[in-house]
Amino acid sequence: MISQPFIHLATLLFLLSSSFAFPNYADVLKRQEVEDANSPFPPVNPPLPPGPPEFTGAKLVNDPAHPWEPLRDGDVRGPCPGMNTLASHGYMSRDGVASPSEMVTAVQEGLNMENKFAIFVTYLNHLMNGNLVTDLLSIGGKTSKTGPDPPAPAHAGGLSVHGTFEGDAGMTRGDAFFGDNHSFNQTLFDKFIDFSNRFGGGFYNLTVAGELRFQRLQDSIATNPQFSFKNVRFITSYGESVFPVNFFVDGRQTEKKLDMESARLFFSDMKFPADFFRAPMPMSNEGLSEIFQMHPFLPGGNVDGKVDNFVVDPASATFDTPSCVLYEDILNTVKGLYPNPTGVLKRNLIKNLRFFYDGFSAVFSDGCAEQFPYGQQ
Repeated sequence: MISQPFIHLATLLFLLSSSFAFPNYADVLKRQEVEDANSPFPPVNPPLPPGPPEFTGAKLVNDPAHPWEPLRDGDVRGPCPGMNTLASHGYMSRDGVASPSEMVTAVQEGLNMENKFAIFVTYLNHLMNGNLVTDLLSIGGKTSKTGPDPPAPAHAGGLSVHGTFEGDAGMTRGDAFFGDNHSFNQTLFDKFIDFSNRFGGGFYNLTVAGELRFQRLQDSIATNPQFSFKNVRFITSYGESVFPVNFFVDGRQTEKKLDMESARLFFSDMKFPADFFRAPMPMSNEGLSEIFQMHPFLPGGNVDGKVDNFVVDPASATFDTPSCVLYEDILNTVKGLYPNPTGVLKRNLIKNLRFFYDGFSAVFSDGCAEQFPYGQQ
């Protein structure tokens, strides 16, 4: 007969061994955070995205509290002139590396971007190109300032990474196939000016936006054998085209048209014009449908490594497909980057996907149900 003390001892050993072999998930997270607390890049439990600011009208944003400063050694800038300008004026970290919550605040304060739209675009970028453990994202290329690399195939490569958020047929940035997809391109800006003169009387407006968007698509089809234009890039390219009209025009103007001097300051110099007021109300993608209808276009890309060999992709998201098509594509990209996350990385993926969906479901309000590829806690 087995003695009672032996039973108690065996039970205790089993409980102890079970706690080590099958630790509580919360305990694992706490242990990982404690172990990494002294790291130069300790794990961060991402906070909720910021809400809308109290004041949402036009105001001076090129003010004494936010002076423009030239780049320092090590500062990063990327393909988005809006983010570049905000960093150069100190609305976010001037080195070009910040948390997504800091970026949401920056685009709201400096440009008057609508809150849910800001959350959507920022956390989309963060999920694809940021460091989810340190909660840092580069507005340019890959940098050690975001912390240690995540497990491959994730890269934390920043906004300049081609094929996730940044894409072909940009207005003032070249296609990645030609080697530089993030620097200001004078030749493309000359075309920007030419189209503004031809279709906008010397100003960039929605008419110019529609004509230039279509021409840039034709340019890439004719010159880039790897041209790709579908899913996220299909949607964001038209958003890129209306962005200068919505965010680079002084908020005191009644006409939504951008002069060429101000355009050069934003696109090339990463600088607000003198005495610049942000938009008079929170803005997002206003005008997008109008410019798309000027030259309706289907998603796809050049195939077989040949130029002028564009083939439509019927599986891609468009403006007419349910938003779930785009949502599924984004989730598949994230799952491809993070196939088997654990610990803090898994927790932060779960939280950031929730933040992203909060913005996504407000921007695309057709009832696409939230999904939880990594669980809910």
